[in-house]
Amino acid sequence: MAERDRARGLMPLFALWSAPRARSTAFFRSMLERGDLLALHEPFCNVMDHGETDVDGRRVTSTSELRGRLLDLASDRAVFFKDTTDRRHESVLADDRFLSEVRHAFLIRAPEEVAASFFAVRGPDMRCEEIGIEALHELHGAVRDAGGHPPVVVDSDDLVGDAAGTVAAFCAAIGLPYLPEALSWDAEDRSEWRRTAEWHADVSASTGFRQDASRYDVSVETSDELAAWASHHRPFYDALRAERLRIS
Repeated sequence: MAERDRARGLMPLFALWSAPRARSTAFFRSMLERGDLLALHEPFCNVMDHGETDVDGRRVTSTSELRGRLLDLASDRAVFFKDTTDRRHESVLADDRFLSEVRHAFLIRAPEEVAASFFAVRGPDMRCEEIGIEALHELHGAVRDAGGHPPVVVDSDDLVGDAAGTVAAFCAAIGLPYLPEALSWDAEDRSEWRRTAEWHADVSASTGFRQDASRYDVSVETSDELAAWASHHRPFYDALRAERLRIS
């Protein structure tokens, strides 16, 4: 696939799809720190939640326009975006070209941890599907079946346990040079996530990948509802985890 892309004059378009609360914004922050990518934060969620997103200085107002814009930009520069699967991305699932031409990676976290962390921000309006791992698994299967670049799965526990080894393995698998200097950054609130700042307070204060030290009043240990929801997503997590990158 890489040889075919070079023959067609295409630069890589990298996607990181993540369950919510799986440290994906820290991953995005590392990709932004590299300096060799146009890095976009949750453009699909922005369109669906807010009706528009900014893509390299241009306002985009639909997911079909967004997919085309991303592919067009990749004609002459490397582009990276991350997005979350607290909803199904039906427009992506229906687009064979986008599924096959983009280099897709998937970031997972145990559903019990996602459930507790998500509830702490979302509160009682939270729904089972927003844990997002079932939708992540569906999208992973669609990418695999599209026959393009093989999907890459990263476990966020590996990311905080061995950031250097995990990011190096990710870069090797997806076709990026490994830049160890991008494993750390300055703590700052970024304009990319200002609309949803309450979800990204931890990474705004961070300077690198780190373990989540939070303790939650509502968790699968204290809530039968969260426990049932996490149990629903557990088989999808286990299936994805079986495909994860092995860190040497």
